[in-house]
Amino acid sequence: MAIVHKGATLTPTKTEMVTEWMPRQRWYHGKGHVPQLRRVGGFRFEDPAGEVGCETLLLADEAVSPAVVYQVPLTYRAAPLEGTEHALLGTMEHSVLGTRWVYDGPHDPVYVSQLMATILDAGVSDEAQASVGSNALATGSSTHRTEGTVSSSNVLSGEQSNTSIICRMTSAEGGPAEPLIVKVFRTLQDGDNPDVVVQSALTEEGSDRVPMAIGHLSGAWDSPADGVPMQGHLAFAQEFIPGVEDAWRVALVAAASGSDFTARARDLGVVTAEIHAALAHALGTHEVTAEAREALAASMRGRYADAVALVPELSSCSAAVERFVGSVGALRWPPLQRIHGDYHLGQVLDVPERGWVALDFEGEPLRPLAERVRPDLTARDVAGMLRSFDYAAGSVALAEPSVDATDWAAACRTAFLEGYASVAGEPDADAQTLTRALELDKALYEVVYEARNRPSWLPIPLGAVERLTTEEGTP
Repeated sequence: MAIVHKGATLTPTKTEMVTEWMPRQRWYHGKGHVPQLRRVGGFRFEDPAGEVGCETLLLADEAVSPAVVYQVPLTYRAAPLEGTEHALLGTMEHSVLGTRWVYDGPHDPVYVSQLMATILDAGVSDEAQASVGSNALATGSSTHRTEGTVSSSNVLSGEQSNTSIICRMTSAEGGPAEPLIVKVFRTLQDGDNPDVVVQSALTEEGSDRVPMAIGHLSGAWDSPADGVPMQGHLAFAQEFIPGVEDAWRVALVAAASGSDFTARARDLGVVTAEIHAALAHALGTHEVTAEAREALAASMRGRYADAVALVPELSSCSAAVERFVGSVGALRWPPLQRIHGDYHLGQVLDVPERGWVALDFEGEPLRPLAERVRPDLTARDVAGMLRSFDYAAGSVALAEPSVDATDWAAACRTAFLEGYASVAGEPDADAQTLTRALELDKALYEVVYEARNRPSWLPIPLGAVERLTTEEGTP
């Protein structure tokens, strides 16, 4: 058992070391700021060998307003860990133990092993025994669909908002087991993470259209604003599906070569409708409220205003946009329910002998958690995928101007809608107009994003805005 040396001094302190390291991480939101970190919670995992300290710090960054809470798992070692130089925060001097090498926990096999053991065994962490901030324990929860131990692990590169770790597993009998992936949430918000809730519900429904949920880790911390206890998910483990491509890459190849993709697009529509039906059954539906209608109208007006500020020529579309906004209040809406929320080709895997498998049910990552967990229109997911087919065609044209994949995208969009309707039923005029309104809302969001980040991609969403606001396309 590891010993916590109360009263020992550290040079530099943990907070000082993380303050230096955090701005270089892709998941840090306060770009341009020097973090002002304060501990609001934390816990420890026990190293069975008693050699490695495993501590998770929950830190509020008060350099921004409102403060953002980050999860920072750290490991402390008496010697360098070979092959993980990229994950080294630095060294600190411990007044009792001497020099300690400090690592970003997801890159340390001891942290990963204990994190997964806590989830799979539905266990509880150790207490951190710190003098500042909450020392609430972290609690594991398992779906009991697999068991075993971690034999090796590695962190996926390229992620921004979270850290995902691929875990190769050993079964209880000692042989190899199916690999798992655990996502460590770096930014914490009060409340349940939609990715955990939605995928777990679909797993309970028996759906194989999402990776099987394995379990999660939950915890608590003090509110940065007033110290009131907050709680939420800290990590989520699920089935890992290796050696597959996402639908975006598969579609790009088809669009560039002009290959017929309508059968695959139709299948994707079927899968999408099946996921929506399973979510409605598992988590229920909700009656439409005036507030929901007003929220969509406000979203469209706000996104249009932001788009015009960046692309002034869009001011010519004001009458058509307002007609769409006005129609939102008058249309007959279907019941609201939980949806994906950020649905596009990159969120779907092409799994041999299984078909399309959707993942990442967190919703738009920049939206507040309270908005991402609200019941919404299934048409929002439909509109997101329709926009994604346009993006596939547009990106091909940007890479090779001589290739025109416009007709390819139109055929895919039609096939996707046909597949969706084969399960969900044929849409009436109100449903079609609502989908177009949500397409326009998404396209305006894309205009703002591209204007700020990738101006050369602006023609893609601008073309969609023009198409959707023509006389034929308006309500």
